[in-house]
Amino acid sequence: MSEPILQVNHLEKSFGSHEVLKDIHFEVRRGEVISVLGSSGSGKSTLLRCINMLEMPSGGEIIFEGKPVSYRPKDKNHFRSRVGMVFQSFNLFANMSVYRNCMIGAQIVNKRSKEEADALTMKYLKAVGMSEFRNALPAQLSGGMKQRVAIARALCMEPSLLLFDEPTSALDPEMVGEVLDVIQDLARSGMTMVIVTHEMMFAKDISSRVIFMDKGVIVEEGEPRQLFENPQQERTKEFLSRYRR
Repeated sequence: MSEPILQVNHLEKSFGSHEVLKDIHFEVRRGEVISVLGSSGSGKSTLLRCINMLEMPSGGEIIFEGKPVSYRPKDKNHFRSRVGMVFQSFNLFANMSVYRNCMIGAQIVNKRSKEEADALTMKYLKAVGMSEFRNALPAQLSGGMKQRVAIARALCMEPSLLLFDEPTSALDPEMVGEVLDVIQDLARSGMTMVIVTHEMMFAKDISSRVIFMDKGVIVEEGEPRQLFENPQQERTKEFLSRYRR
């Protein structure tokens, strides 16, 4: 079995007196797809934000590719060049074209030449079905198209690990499928991913392992079939019962 690419050890996060994450511990191996499930407010998004250094943990440690994560600005930039994140609200630059949104990270953050960045941009825009919209501004795109561009932008950094924070939650129902199809293609290609999602059947189909969180703790973790069909914890059973009706 391969060495973990990511290890989260006893992670804690509080905002004032409110504990959002409590003693979180798990690991991700190369090629795995980990889905994180749970009700709103269970700490899922905060967990991703801590992993990607958008929030500083109150305790514990994160180890990436065998090295403890450092929160110094220089180290943050290097880390984020290796760990991509796709947000539920897209976070595209409104005044930049689709092409520039994808080019900027590869060229400026990863120090690629213009030619290399251009090749990566067109490769990944084509992969998500958005190459013909390269000159469009985000305001001219549907929600599903914006999210596909956001995925392409993350891929242009050629990350070792890709984080998704509820990538379909801001989309109209008819647009959800096109984004899930792109993520499924990435899973088939061997991309290592951690996905926070409310799409239960998608998580069951795509995941190597599933983590269920509640009130800031990991209640249960296991292979998709085991967790969905034979959960061991009462809180997991209660949560999943809503999706079996």
